[in-house]
Parts: sequence; structure tokens; C-alpha cells
Amino acid sequence: MNPTTLQHPSSEQRVDRTWKHYLGLVARGFAMGSADVVPGVSGGTMAFILGIYAELIFSIRAIGRREFWDALLHLRLKEALWAINLPFLLALGSGIILAFLSLAKGLEWMLENKPVYIWSFFFGLVLASIITVARRIKQWTVILLTALILAAVGAYLLVGAVPAQTPDTFLYVFFSGALASTAMILPGISGAFILVLLGKYQFALSAVNQRDVLSLLVLAAGAGVGLVTFAQVLGWLFRKHHDLTVAILTGFMLGSLRKLWPWKVVVETMTDSHGREIPVVLHNVLPPGLTAEVGIAIILAAIGFAAVLLLDHMAVTIGD
Repeated sequence: MNPTTLQHPSSEQRVDRTWKHYLGLVARGFAMGSADVVPGVSGGTMAFILGIYAELIFSIRAIGRREFWDALLHLRLKEALWAINLPFLLALGSGIILAFLSLAKGLEWMLENKPVYIWSFFFGLVLASIITVARRIKQWTVILLTALILAAVGAYLLVGAVPAQTPDTFLYVFFSGALASTAMILPGISGAFILVLLGKYQFALSAVNQRDVLSLLVLAAGAGVGLVTFAQVLGWLFRKHHDLTVAILTGFMLGSLRKLWPWKVVVETMTDSHGREIPVVLHNVLPPGLTAEVGIAIILAAIGFAAVLLLDHMAVTIGD
């Protein structure tokens, strides 16, 4: 099954779900949320594996369609809720939120105390994701390879220019949520990975762990706008320019590996408003010989790499 060939599930295809079915959707949402909270694993890929990708895309798309707004403005609430498949979205969304709340604290601790280990694992995840995304193109051409190279170079330069300390203004947080959310429904790239590139991954984890409701609402509002907006163009983009889109996406992920390299040295720091010293300029370096830490990091990278390839294999098997 390919995102370019998805069809909207018709009313006849939809069935009345029991509470057991909705519990199953919550579990699927938890799996998606677990994937998206880790940079490198795509929640969209997880939805595809679990057999809910088509229903997810078209349910989100419906929020921006005329049928929903016409029913809503004329107070035909039942029709409006049915148009966007709200019970499905609520069940799935509950599982996603549950995953975020339960996994955020552990990931934040790892980033603060064992950064080499967690970034090694993430590096392996993204490296394998590059392979799985590139496989979507059956025949590479000079144009596609050129697009990949240009995207990779652009991403490499971009992530090097992004400071470690980015603004915490509501506008930037909203913008980060909007961009990250698009990756949640795009197989091959994760929302958490986008937050890493934008310098807002650890900020989001801290907001969850500290129950910073205002920051979370701004992030969620951006995510909602991004989801609905991107869902409108996703089908068209893959249908009209599938291979070129995939080539650019692959190059973007390849160049962005610069951001995920585990071993770095701090070149320049700054002091924030709380008196904490924050790294501003970081340079990638080679690991300090074959130490126990380096060995564990390599193993974690291999585990992450294998996990993504296994998920991709499952997706192909189920799709066939």
C-alpha cells in the first residue's frame, strides 16, 4: 500500500466500533506517540504498519474541508462530528498523549545525564530511516540524485546554523509545533526529529514533565494547524511529485545527521536568564578511542538502526 494510492474510507466502509475497538485505537495511538517522541521513528510509518494510515489522513483532512464547516456552521453537530470521524481521532489522540506523558521524563533524564547514549540511538534510527525512505523510489535519475544532494547540503548547512539555544517565544513554539506535526503523518520522518532540528525537543520534554500547560497549549495549537494544513496537500504532493518529494526528503534527513552526531565539544557558551550556562556553538568530533562508552554507543546505534529496518519490513509485509 502506498500513500499515493490511498482512498477515503466511505461511509459504507465505516463500521460501528465497540469499546474494545476503541481501546485498540488507544493502543495504536500509544504506539504512534511512542514512535513520534523518539527522533528518527515516524509515527506515520507506525500508523501505516497498524493499518490506520488511510483513515487517519482523511479524518484529519476532513477538518479543513467544506463539508465539515458547512455542517458545523449550520449547527448540524452530529453530521459535523461524523464528517471528521471524531471518535476515531479522540481515541487515537488519547493514546498519543498518554505516550508523550509516560515517556518524556525518561528521555529528558537521558538527554541531561547520558547524551552520548541517547544521541547514538537516535543517530541509528535516522540513518536507517534514510534507507527506508529512499527505497520508495524505484528508479533513481540524475534529477532525483541532484535534488537529494542539494537537499542534503542545504540541510547540513542549516542544522549547523541553528543555535543550540533557540527562542522560547510563543510564536517560535507555535511554529515549531506546526512543523513538527506535519512529520507525524509523513512516513519516514518523525515530529521529534523536527523538534531536534528546531532546538525545541528538550523544551517540549520539559514542558510535559513540568506540566507547563501554557507552553503545551501553544505547541498543541501549532501542531493542530500544521496537521490540518499539511494533510490538505500531502495527497496531492505525493500524487503529482512523488519521487522528487521523496528524494528531497531523503537528502534532508541525510544532511541533518550532522545534528544527531553523538560526540561534540562546546566551543561557545552563553548564560541564560536563570544563570545557567548554555552551549551555543558545538562542533562534532571523533569518539575518544574504543572506550566502554563508545562500545555501548555503537551497540545502541545498531539497535536503533535494526529497529527501523524491522518496522519497515513489517510495513512492506503487511502492505503486500
